[in-house]
Amino acid sequence: MFELRLLAPEERVEDLSDALDALEALSVSVEDADAQTDAEQALFGEPGMPPPKDGWQRSRVIALFPDEGAAREAATLLSAQDFFAGCEVVGVADVPEQDWVRLTQSQFAPVEITPEFWIVPTWHEPPTQARQTIRLDPGLAFGTGTHPTTRMCLRWIATLQPAAPARVLDYGCGSGILAIGAAKFGAVAIDAVDIDPSAVEATRLNADANAVTLNAGLPDAAQGRYDVVLANILATPLKVLAPLLCAHVAPGGSLVLAGILERQADELKNAYAPYAALEVSDAEDGWILMTARL
Repeated sequence: MFELRLLAPEERVEDLSDALDALEALSVSVEDADAQTDAEQALFGEPGMPPPKDGWQRSRVIALFPDEGAAREAATLLSAQDFFAGCEVVGVADVPEQDWVRLTQSQFAPVEITPEFWIVPTWHEPPTQARQTIRLDPGLAFGTGTHPTTRMCLRWIATLQPAAPARVLDYGCGSGILAIGAAKFGAVAIDAVDIDPSAVEATRLNADANAVTLNAGLPDAAQGRYDVVLANILATPLKVLAPLLCAHVAPGGSLVLAGILERQADELKNAYAPYAALEVSDAEDGWILMTARL
């Protein structure tokens, strides 16, 4: 396998990527060409960073091809295009063979939720102090337990014992990790829903791997009211979903929301004010967990 490396200004990246796809590149990735230099610029609007930008001033575009000939032909064809003005071919290089499975696995270690509750990839042994575990392999769907929003939701779930809820809804279930966590801590009837069919399938597979029973489906599978409604999405969809999510919470039940930045707390409180009084229940690395009792 060979990689073609290019340099491109911000306004040329999209054209280059489209052209590389048309030239049947196996993959195309884009990196900040000025990363770890004085010229590096933040791209994403995360806590403590500038507002989001559309792209980096200078990008490194890397395309993989099955052989050297295809990579060099792509470089020649791209160089002849009008949109290549301002771009540069850095070179073509052989990509050493690697055990990609082992390399990926090495990036994921057991994740502590509480001292006795851990997320453990299937290729790891659980820590000796773990009394409760979720076995989960990273996949296409969001939710491996490594993100603060997921950890905060799972910490909240771990406080449910001994009064476990009868019915739980995991709205926007991703990998199903929150629904599985609820099952591990005693929930009886669990619906896990997502708009992405691949997330629904991942949830079913992960539930089977953890020997828990739940119902995974598209959003219309959520029926009636629940003792707990969990939604770890993002602030904007959470605001839009306020009436729907609150309508699914049984009287005296709990609403648990995540995917919210600290600076977005007031936005969420205002959006939910007609239905519930949200409060910040946990915080980690600039993210917060908001809950309400209806």
